[in-house]
Amino acid sequence: MAKAESKQPITPRDQDYARWYQDVIASADLVDSSPVRGCMVLKPHGFAVWEAIRADLDARFKATGHQNAYFPLFIPQSFLSREAEHVEGFAKECAVVTHHRLKATDDGVVPDPAAKLEEPLVVRPTSETIIWHMYGRWISSWRDLPLLINQWANVVRWEMRTRPFLRTAEFLWQEGHTAHATRAEAEEEARRMLQVYKDFCWETLAVPVVTGVKTATERFAGADDTYTIEGMMQNGWALQCGTSHFLGQNFARAFDVTFQNREGELEHVWATSWGVSTRLIGAVIMTHSDDQGLVLPPAVAPVQVVIVPIWRGDRKAMVMEYVDRVASLLGGRFRVRVDDRDNLKPGAKYFEWERKGVPLRMEVGPRDVEGGVVMCRSRLGGDKFKLPVGDDLADRVGETLDGIQRQLLERAVALRDAHIFEVDRYDEMKARLQEQGGGWFRVPWHDDAEAEAAIKADCKATIRCYPLEGQEDAAGRTCFYSGRPATHMAIFARAY
Repeated sequence: MAKAESKQPITPRDQDYARWYQDVIASADLVDSSPVRGCMVLKPHGFAVWEAIRADLDARFKATGHQNAYFPLFIPQSFLSREAEHVEGFAKECAVVTHHRLKATDDGVVPDPAAKLEEPLVVRPTSETIIWHMYGRWISSWRDLPLLINQWANVVRWEMRTRPFLRTAEFLWQEGHTAHATRAEAEEEARRMLQVYKDFCWETLAVPVVTGVKTATERFAGADDTYTIEGMMQNGWALQCGTSHFLGQNFARAFDVTFQNREGELEHVWATSWGVSTRLIGAVIMTHSDDQGLVLPPAVAPVQVVIVPIWRGDRKAMVMEYVDRVASLLGGRFRVRVDDRDNLKPGAKYFEWERKGVPLRMEVGPRDVEGGVVMCRSRLGGDKFKLPVGDDLADRVGETLDGIQRQLLERAVALRDAHIFEVDRYDEMKARLQEQGGGWFRVPWHDDAEAEAAIKADCKATIRCYPLEGQEDAAGRTCFYSGRPATHMAIFARAY
């Protein structure tokens, strides 16, 4: 991504949504391009959003009994061959290390032929294989179960077409991997973590995701079932925001992970894995931002309140003493920044912090000091308003930020619900997509992989999920595409 000038205009969403997305990221100074194609540099403001996401989710994971660990970045190539569906699903995306040393030549450094590895190492695209190798060492009895582990890490999937946050060759994520004594426990875990993700998206990101189960063709490689959270972006397209997989006993069999049950018999364990990534930042951008720049929910905003002092002549000391008091009243509860740079006028500061998505701006000039107030402006617009500076200032600011968080969710829910269409005929969905370009379509569907592929080829829409709620509506209906008896209610949409 090219370096952006602070005054560079943002392309309106209704003109070019893809360009708008890139412009918002550039103007907010979230990432920069790197020398490696498809890999982004997360700049401090962008990484701070991820840190807020990580802290919130980490607390939720630990509250449900999970512990953090870390596993190697490099995986023996043979490990990926043990689970047939898994290797088929990831083979085209894997980066491979073949040598452990370089050699200097007249033309520069090259891999040293004498340092070729006996077995190539895959840079992890996901960690199921190496984790299940380790679980085989750690699990021997029912007393060792359940084993509930999460890791925060990076992964590499060699994508050919990349876009910041949404699809990159390297990205940050968390991946949970759990082992259980029974099928029922593992299935319950997969759904429990899906609910954790849903609650986090609704409560923290203000992104009203829909939960569902993927079709067989969209299922994670090596899973029996894949559950998903799907978010609607402002252009009506879907974004898969996270997944939770019931792996059955597939990896336990592949890596011979057994345990002695209470009756003294050996059984293979049952497994789950689940993950979300920096793609969630893309979801936040495309759910909430506007033509003025980034909009961030207060819960994950690196700066929740920015204070801009305004003075002329000899009034600076008076204003700054007051600003320090305001900052001290808020600093214990909120992420506060005082922008006291002398080289920028107040208007330029307003412009910059608006583009960076700060939820609440406070302006403090001599008149505000004399009046014992601060002048405030919400990132969501509306008139400026005053807050008195007293011992209850933090409570008032908290109420204001809670209101912004709530307004963002309400706005996103309204947009989502207005763009979910119930249709009974395929030609109606196709016509709407050709006319509008987006929208979600809730339809009666007869499960058929060939029909699913035909629709994708015809109008670029895919089944995002079979939503967990409302499946009873399929009873007695006919498929909107084939006319055969419906087996599910499905959500079709174009997706990132």
